[in-house]
Amino acid sequence: MVVTLRDVARAAGVSPATASRALSAPDLVAPARREHVQQVARDLGYRPNRAARELITGRTGNLCLVVPDLENPFFAAVAKGVQARARALGFALLVADAEEDPRLETELVGHLGAQVDGVILCSPRMTDIELDRLGRDVLDDDVPLLLVNRLHGGLPSVVIDNADGVRQAVTHLYALGHRRIGYAGGPVGSWSDAQRRRGLEHASHGLRSIDVVDLGHFPPLFGGGVAAGDLVAASGVTAVLAHNDLLALGILSRLRARGVRVPEDVSVVGYDDIPAATLVSPTLTTVTVPLARLGRAAVDLLIETGSVPTAAESALAAALTAAERTRHATPTITIGSGGAADVPASVLIGVELVVRASTGVASAHSSAAGE
Repeated sequence: MVVTLRDVARAAGVSPATASRALSAPDLVAPARREHVQQVARDLGYRPNRAARELITGRTGNLCLVVPDLENPFFAAVAKGVQARARALGFALLVADAEEDPRLETELVGHLGAQVDGVILCSPRMTDIELDRLGRDVLDDDVPLLLVNRLHGGLPSVVIDNADGVRQAVTHLYALGHRRIGYAGGPVGSWSDAQRRRGLEHASHGLRSIDVVDLGHFPPLFGGGVAAGDLVAASGVTAVLAHNDLLALGILSRLRARGVRVPEDVSVVGYDDIPAATLVSPTLTTVTVPLARLGRAAVDLLIETGSVPTAAESALAAALTAAERTRHATPTITIGSGGAADVPASVLIGVELVVRASTGVASAHSSAAGE
């Protein structure tokens, strides 16, 4: 049964007009009465009528998430985190797949922007100039934009600690005796790939007698890893760090086909810790990224910095957010508060290396050629 505003008013012992003000204009109601009405609304599961609310407030109750590729488990997991958080806060979520096409990202945001209260762009492939135009010319001023896995200008963002993940992986391989390490990178223009390359450079500078071999850029898919596997075999490296787990799984497959043993001849490390990382043999050593947490943090930051909810939703969302954060402590570091015009609100989420069977001690007689 749908709970109406009159049901809330009756249960709270106030008039419908008072209940309406407590939920839509809380500053007009005494604090004790306001909190009582809001608590009753939460207990009854009351949700404002979206159609009526949109007519009155101009708000839709919708959020939009645009991802490069929903078939990639990384983005699917982030989408689940965004959806769960949005639903808990009373929003519907529109999810769009840009098919790894920067032009389609702009088209999707332009098409969906008028139907939502806020837009989340996850790992956008578009250039900085295109991002500027998106915020300036495509979206209305009252529709905030947030980036996931990308930093840019004054836009709020939630990012993972790419550099530290690479540092952990390289340090692990170094401790196992590997001195010639390959890197199979992601797509050209990928912001996260650029960050990981910088982290790789810094990590290698901190260790003695280490040689990092750049194997090039590859599509972040299993097929890209198959192509990278041949270069791994030809490069003479004793270990390889892949841009993501899908690439790493493709590398594992190709090395096995060539007769190269993992980890006896070559150690392999992935990034993201998708479910398939534990379903292969050998199981994949990888950098764990808390993907659902990444999605939840994105919704929270969008709401906090973009004034997304209506007044009624703000009151309900604040209580839900406080309770949720108490249950799920998130190891995040705020790296910008948004207090200054040129300092965007950003959250940095930590990562952790999980060591499994695909990495081992470097052998003095390691052969990457499989001969």
